[in-house]
Amino acid sequence: MESQLNAITVLSGGTGGARFLQGLLHGIHSGLVSPTARVTIVANTADDVWMHGLKISPDLDAVMYTLGDGIDPEHGSGRRNETRSAQEELAAYGVEPTWFTLGDREIATHLVRTQMLEAGYPLSQITAALCKRWLSPAYGDTVRLVPMSDDRVETHVAIADPDAPSGRRVVHVQEYFVRLHAEVPAEAVAVIGLDESVPAPGVLAAIAEADLVILPPSNPIVSLGPILGVPGIVDALRATSAKVVGVSPVIGDRFVGSANAGASTGSMGEQLMTATGVEVSAAGVAKLYAARSAGGVLDGWLVDSTDAAVVAEVEALGMACRAVPLLMTDHAATATMATAAIELVG
Repeated sequence: MESQLNAITVLSGGTGGARFLQGLLHGIHSGLVSPTARVTIVANTADDVWMHGLKISPDLDAVMYTLGDGIDPEHGSGRRNETRSAQEELAAYGVEPTWFTLGDREIATHLVRTQMLEAGYPLSQITAALCKRWLSPAYGDTVRLVPMSDDRVETHVAIADPDAPSGRRVVHVQEYFVRLHAEVPAEAVAVIGLDESVPAPGVLAAIAEADLVILPPSNPIVSLGPILGVPGIVDALRATSAKVVGVSPVIGDRFVGSANAGASTGSMGEQLMTATGVEVSAAGVAKLYAARSAGGVLDGWLVDSTDAAVVAEVEALGMACRAVPLLMTDHAATATMATAAIELVG
C-alpha cells in the first residue's frame, strides 16, 4: 500500500538513526513510500565536541556519510577507506587526547566546519553547505539535514571516581563512549546548554508542516533526549497535525544498538537508561516518550516481534502499537520497518 505523504520529519541520533533513514529513503525510492515524500532530518548535536581545535559533529556526520555512501560500514561511523596519518603524528608528538581517533578524510570535514564557524556562519548553514556534497547528488531536494540547534550543547556523564574529592567525575559523552567503552557505570547525565538553546531555523516548521514525524531507534537519553529537550520542540510535537510514531531502540532487554551497531553502543544505551531511571525495555521507552493524549509526544510505537507481549501494555498508555521485526539487517528490511511505522498511524 502506497502512502500519500508529502512531508516526513525524522528526529535522528547517530548510527541507529542514520541506518533507519537509509531504509526509509530506500523505501521511498523503491516505491514502498510515496515518491512525492520529502524528508527533513533533525539531528542531535549534543554529542558535538571540540577536539584539537576542531568542531566535530558526530551525529550530523553519521547521517551525511551514511546517506552519501561514504560511511565506514564495519564501524558504522567515520569514512570508509580511511587513513590516520595525522592522528599518528599527533600521538608521536604526545598530544592528547589519543583515545579519540581522527581520520584524515574526516579532518577535512571538521576543518571546513570549524573555519565556517570562525567566519561567523551558524551550524545550520554550515550543515547545508556540507550536504551539497553528500546528499544533493543522491537525493536532490528529497532530503534536508538540519541540526537541532545552532547553539552549543554538550552531553556529559557523571561516573564514580574514588580519587576525585567528590567521589565522582564528569566526562564528555564522547569520552564515555570512545575511551571508556561505556564499561563504567554511569551515575547521571547532564546536557550542558540545553535549557538556553533554541531550535535551529527550519526545525519547528519541519515539525508543524509534516504529514508524519518519526522517532527512529536512537538512544533515548543522549540522542533523541537532547533533541526533545531543546525548548519549543516538544511543544511543536504536541501541536502538530502530523502523527508522531516511534520505533523501539530496545529488543527484549537489550538496547537495539547491541544488535545493529556493536556491543559498546548497546552497552552505553543500557547504562544511560539505567542511570536515568528508564526501564530497559520497549515499554519502558514508550513510557518515557509518553502518548500525546497524556501530555507526551507519541501517537504510535513499534516494538520488535519478540516483544509482542507488551503491545497491550503500550496501547494502555494511549498510543497505537504493533510488533514487527526491528533488526535493520539490510535496506529492504529497514524499509519494511519504516513502512510499518507509517501504516501504524494510518
